[in-house]
Amino acid sequence: MKKTLVVVYLSTSGNTKRMADAIVEGAESRGISSAAVSFYDVDLDKLRSADAIAIGSSTFWYKMHDAMEKFLDRLKPLNLKGKVGAAFGSYGWSGEAPVQIAHKMREMGIDVIDPVLRVQWDPDEKDLKECERLGKDIAKALKKEPVPVA
Repeated sequence: MKKTLVVVYLSTSGNTKRMADAIVEGAESRGISSAAVSFYDVDLDKLRSADAIAIGSSTFWYKMHDAMEKFLDRLKPLNLKGKVGAAFGSYGWSGEAPVQIAHKMREMGIDVIDPVLRVQWDPDEKDLKECERLGKDIAKALKKEPVPVA
């Protein structure tokens, strides 16, 4: 059966969504069935059944958006332990949200790929290639291939 990835994002200006779409593109290029979805619209049953989960948020006032933090708290009872995970996000000034997301994911027992992916402002072509690389790294982890450590 084909492995699946759900990429969940909170994007206020579209930058984190663009990152999520590029992560999906990278994973799909390696044969992983993938979808990017706003955290407002995500189906928790699809998260529970996914093989991998990537979660992204913009940074607001030195932390992830409050709505994303509440969303992550809703995931705790889903028993996501052992899934492959990744954290990413865009920022203007400080960029802490992806690190905080990765921390919460690890607390849930998700095997988070390091390093987390942070992009300042609007992602350019190089940044989007890094997002695609993260999608490919998720695919490698799902296929139990070695994932390069940066």
